[in-house]
Amino acid sequence: MTMKINEKNLCAFASSATPVDRDGWLDMRGEVGKSYQKRWFVLKGNLLFYFDKKGDKEPVGVIILEGCTIELTEEEAYSFKISFQCEGGRTYYLCTNSQASMEAWMKALACASYDYMKLMVSDLQRQLDEAQAEAAAEAALVTITPPEEEPKVPPRGQRYNPFNRVPDGEPKAVQGSRHHKENLRPDMPRKRVPFRDIHTAYGRKILADRSEWRAKLSKQKEDTSKPLIQL
Repeated sequence: MTMKINEKNLCAFASSATPVDRDGWLDMRGEVGKSYQKRWFVLKGNLLFYFDKKGDKEPVGVIILEGCTIELTEEEAYSFKISFQCEGGRTYYLCTNSQASMEAWMKALACASYDYMKLMVSDLQRQLDEAQAEAAAEAALVTITPPEEEPKVPPRGQRYNPFNRVPDGEPKAVQGSRHHKENLRPDMPRKRVPFRDIHTAYGRKILADRSEWRAKLSKQKEDTSKPLIQL
């Protein structure tokens, strides 16, 4: 297939401020000559320009990276080649100064073709479609959980007066429970105890405890006043 290239536009593109994918010094030779020549290479998209010197405005040549293969060679250390398998295709031999540089150049050149970019875009589109389908399937399985009912406040317990007596044989409710009032017979009148009687009952207990405490205290004083040794 014959392809016409506008050399003027190509030179302008080579020296323009468009983004550079990779650049650097490489040793290069063709199929005829066996000696390598150092060239400054600039990769922009699928176009590999090479110059005599870094900063030149016009390239010595350009390699269009379509329909080619990038392969290792055994001629020199850190060398590889760009081969075109079509009829009349050429082979370019390139050499770097390190293993890392060679691998980086080979990877950049292999990913520069339009066919590779189209394949990558197609694969990314497939991954996007799968992710969207998976997200839609997960959204369909999500069930809306109804809001939980607010907890009900338990009823307050009925206050219980311990001095309200229940006749023997009648069931007694637990003190402070809300069922206390319900368990008492409604026809049974409650006996109210005057405060004076309550005060007297508790006061007697307090006076008895106080008298007992004073007796113990006076006995301890008598014991401490006696000599430890009696002669």
